[in-house]
Amino acid sequence: MSDDVTATGPAEPRRLPRDYPPFLYIPCVSHVTDGRYAEAVYRQTKDGRTALLVYSSLDRLQACQGEDQPWFGLPLQNLQMLYDVRPFDIVYTDVYVPEERRAPEAGVRA
Repeated sequence: MSDDVTATGPAEPRRLPRDYPPFLYIPCVSHVTDGRYAEAVYRQTKDGRTALLVYSSLDRLQACQGEDQPWFGLPLQNLQMLYDVRPFDIVYTDVYVPEERRAPEAGVRA
């Protein structure tokens, strides 16, 4: 996902597993009527990395995040565009988030 340069040269491009879903459902901060204004929810892991949670189906997103969770859809091939806007260190798929941690402002730690 990144073109970062290390001390030894360009970083190896990040690869997603081959069985990754072709379309992702991504939690966003608030409900919007125009997808251009959708802002993905990012989480911080215990070790300080920025995580993006994605879901392989709308049913899974609602089961793991709650039915009221705002979301937007994104084809897998466009995930790089999301990274370019706001880089993340890791992507987690279909992660259950306990109710007390579902509000974006409460979800600082993954």
